[in-house]
Amino acid sequence: MSAPEPPVYERWRMWPLYAAGFTTAFGAHGIAANLGAETGDLVGSLLYLGVLLALYDGAEVILKPVFGALSDRIGARPVLLGGLVGFAAASAVFVVVDDAGWLWLARLGQGAAASAFSPAASALVARMNPRSAHGRAFGTYGFYKSIGYTLGPLLGGAIVWLGGLTALFVVMAVLAAAVAVWAALAVPTIAPLPRQRQTLLDLAHRLSEPTFWRPTTALALATAALSVGVGFLPVSGAASGMGPVATGAAVSVLAACAALVQPRAGRALDTGRLRAGAGIAVGLVVTGAGLAAAMIPGPAGVVVAAIGIGVGTGLITPLAFASLAGATPEERMGQTMGAAELGRELGDAGGPLLVGGAAAVVTLTAGYAVLAAILLAAPAVVVGRTTLRR
Repeated sequence: MSAPEPPVYERWRMWPLYAAGFTTAFGAHGIAANLGAETGDLVGSLLYLGVLLALYDGAEVILKPVFGALSDRIGARPVLLGGLVGFAAASAVFVVVDDAGWLWLARLGQGAAASAFSPAASALVARMNPRSAHGRAFGTYGFYKSIGYTLGPLLGGAIVWLGGLTALFVVMAVLAAAVAVWAALAVPTIAPLPRQRQTLLDLAHRLSEPTFWRPTTALALATAALSVGVGFLPVSGAASGMGPVATGAAVSVLAACAALVQPRAGRALDTGRLRAGAGIAVGLVVTGAGLAAAMIPGPAGVVVAAIGIGVGTGLITPLAFASLAGATPEERMGQTMGAAELGRELGDAGGPLLVGGAAAVVTLTAGYAVLAAILLAAPAVVVGRTTLRR
């Protein structure tokens, strides 16, 4: 039997949340892919560029659980709005100062602001939809985030080409401010629910339960594979004689597959055509097979790998988030989403480090093999009969 449709007004109110997901993804990849464009001698050092790239993600790793818990305490809507306004302000600082020496502060501010509105948006996605529609809601939210990741480098590069890095920060400031106004008008005020006092021991116990760590581990592994695909498939493509346009197209295929699969996987979960545990297991295996395909020499290996990684991660993401939301008390939704986002950030950093380390010691093929083996073995640990929703 099909899950009931959310009320029409409620679905309309969801659109600013989707826009917030797009904003954090576009801000992360759109600017990161173009940081070296017009920053003069300051980024002549790869170390300095690496620091600039790490500031955004580093702020998210530290602050997402904090802002997630704050969402439960004061409500997710004010944290969402504050984060969007903060993102606009951090972007505007660089525009006003127009000095590459302030890039580090702008990126740190953007990362801190995204740490607020990203878990708050996820918590609102869960609370504004009935549990029977969580799959569809998170699938659609993931779709727009994937669009942001896909279009970020392309649109960001076009904007930098037309008006320089300052123009890109102008666009980011305007985008975040517009989404903040939209959210203020459309997103309802959802009062925080009464919560029992929770000690650090209670928190540790809750986060160690299989209903949390299993889907969060699946999200971390999916994000690790996605980061490796985006970062290393162009290297494999170049080694196979593919030009930059062809390798860029392959990465776009990866992102497009992830974007298209997510809402379909979510709808299948809501209508009972797919169980979360089975879907996540299939997603892990498909993702692992995609990484294994990257070991095949030539363009065919790169393309098949992109499709496999995109489809697999597109399956895992909405099912894992729906599982987390379905197993979490509503009064702790922000805390859970913040902690789960932390798991994704660790996978985002850990995947490339693992593959890059193995590649430095042996070959890139060995790096793919290591991560593929982990993904293919993961269903035995990550998926349990009674720990994942439906």
